[in-house]
Amino acid sequence: MIAFDFEYYKPTTIQDAVTLYNDVRASGKIPHYYGGGTEFISRARLNEIHADVVIDLKGIPECNEFQANEDQFIIGSAVTLTSIADSTFFPLLTDVSRAIAHRTARNKITIGGNLSSHLIYREALLPFLLVDSKVVIAKKGGIETVSIHTIYQNGMQLNDGEFLIQIITNTKLTNYPYWNCKKTKHSKVNYPIISLASLEVDGNLRVAFSGVCDFPFRIEQLETVLNDTTKSVQTRIQQMLDHFPSATLDDMYASREYREFVLTQELTKLLQNKKGAS
Repeated sequence: MIAFDFEYYKPTTIQDAVTLYNDVRASGKIPHYYGGGTEFISRARLNEIHADVVIDLKGIPECNEFQANEDQFIIGSAVTLTSIADSTFFPLLTDVSRAIAHRTARNKITIGGNLSSHLIYREALLPFLLVDSKVVIAKKGGIETVSIHTIYQNGMQLNDGEFLIQIITNTKLTNYPYWNCKKTKHSKVNYPIISLASLEVDGNLRVAFSGVCDFPFRIEQLETVLNDTTKSVQTRIQQMLDHFPSATLDDMYASREYREFVLTQELTKLLQNKKGAS
């Protein structure tokens, strides 16, 4: 049960949502953008967050767009993980989405919610990092399109009052050979010990990780090491582990040593299956 009352609005335009948010903020109340609601509801029940006004983004057409043509794959922030998991637009994203939570939860979780989650995993982000997607952001001064690498730096760097409208990807990049692996402590429906996603683009591997450090990441310098065939597989993997952006996680799900062991096993498989890895 949520222990506080709030007003609920469902605007039908981007401008109305932004204006409402800023008007509420100016009145001294706390507004909250709302997508699938899974995280808001669970955190509100635990008194981790509070809102006076909830602004549902699912009534905005641009946030529900989900299509692909010869040039672009467009996915709105309010599209659910179930819709993505049942689609064929971007095979790697489809596979990653199928491994997140269970279907009942995916029916509610939106792609925007997963990317903006307070949890450290945000696994749906990995494919977008690999294909250098662009994100469309709503803000007080209008709409802005930027690289996902600009807006995501150890978390979605959205300013107060901004929200994610869409993610746009070059269609060509969605069809390259891919590799996806998720390892959990017990059942498949759990937080990852490691989640590894990879694309083979023009003969070179791109890799992105979740569950290894306390944020998802893709670092091109690590890919350079991984693709350096003058060195042994073991040497390349160890050099990658030595240059991760932060310490390997050591928590209730797995020790640092076990995570690095599992990751080494999966990176070895990736390199051995480089050709046509999908």
